[in-house]
Amino acid sequence: MKFALATKQHMTEFFSEDGQVHPATLLKATPMTVTAVKTIGKNGYDAIQVGQGVQKKERISKALLGHLKDSSFKTVKEFRTPGGDLAIGATIACDIFSKGDTVTVSSISKGKGFQGVMKRHGMKGGWGQHGQKHSAREVGSIGSTGQQRVNKGKRMPGRMGSDRVTQKNVKILDVDVENGFILIKGAVAGKRGTLVELKG
Repeated sequence: MKFALATKQHMTEFFSEDGQVHPATLLKATPMTVTAVKTIGKNGYDAIQVGQGVQKKERISKALLGHLKDSSFKTVKEFRTPGGDLAIGATIACDIFSKGDTVTVSSISKGKGFQGVMKRHGMKGGWGQHGQKHSAREVGSIGSTGQQRVNKGKRMPGRMGSDRVTQKNVKILDVDVENGFILIKGAVAGKRGTLVELKG
């Protein structure tokens, strides 16, 4: 399995060779370093652990710092895939992906705080006439007759955003290996600087 870690830069437009214009998101994929290779025989599952970026050592726990052999990576992630011939210290760059590949993209969406049902669930609200005064954006009745309680899963106001969003079958429009940029089709959840996982 191909994989990469990148940070969201911004959205842009991409003109294909046939003149079509596509909405696109630019991702910056800095090289990753293999920090551990896990196998079924030793760990019970196959996985590759990678580190990326630079972080102050004061901000890393002593346990993780000892595991990383005093390397101060900002991000450490694990991908469930056989390590193959990869060894600890090997570098994985964005050149494993190429133009036209289809990938699965995962990231954390923007946090929007505590929101009402109209914004969170798209409810239409109450009437705008017949004496309605202070309940235009309220939920309305939430209970039910008989059981005298609110059912689990009832759509109500609450925290919105900051969720892990996964998009499948996303097309890579272009790859700039020299500068470490990956251009993918469409929008990616999250703000600028959000960590994005790519799996192919």
